[in-house]
Amino acid sequence: MRIPAIVLGAAAAIAVAAPAAALSFGAPAPAPAAKTYTVKMLNRGAAGMMVFETNILRIKPGESVTFTPNDMGHNAESIPGMVPAGAQPFKGPMNKAVTVTFTKPGVYGFKCAPHLSMGMVGVVVVGNPANLAQAKGVTLPGKAKQVMGGLLATVH
Repeated sequence: MRIPAIVLGAAAAIAVAAPAAALSFGAPAPAPAAKTYTVKMLNRGAAGMMVFETNILRIKPGESVTFTPNDMGHNAESIPGMVPAGAQPFKGPMNKAVTVTFTKPGVYGFKCAPHLSMGMVGVVVVGNPANLAQAKGVTLPGKAKQVMGGLLATVH
């Protein structure tokens, strides 16, 4: 049986125009790169003085957050008691960016050490917030207690 040249020509044009991934059979698709989010450390932001923007993130295990000091005099570090069991606490240096990859599911509270009592706190929720009750039980000073309470109230 002869196939008309027009049909063969159209099939060749489709094969050339199609992306290579569409032509592979049985090969696994490459894994998407893990996302990295940015949290700014600011003297003044939309929510007031001495804030993290964004102060709450919901991410997947394996994703990262870069804490960036847009203003001087800040750091980002985990809050004791607000890290899932088996997860590594983190402590970024003053006036330097720090990138943290979160691999264990749960609630991670973070703070700027010099401005904790001014309410400079935030939360990263990684997958299932299994340690939420534990995180809610941590006592924080000054305005940090109010800000963290409001953030944790949004986590389900």
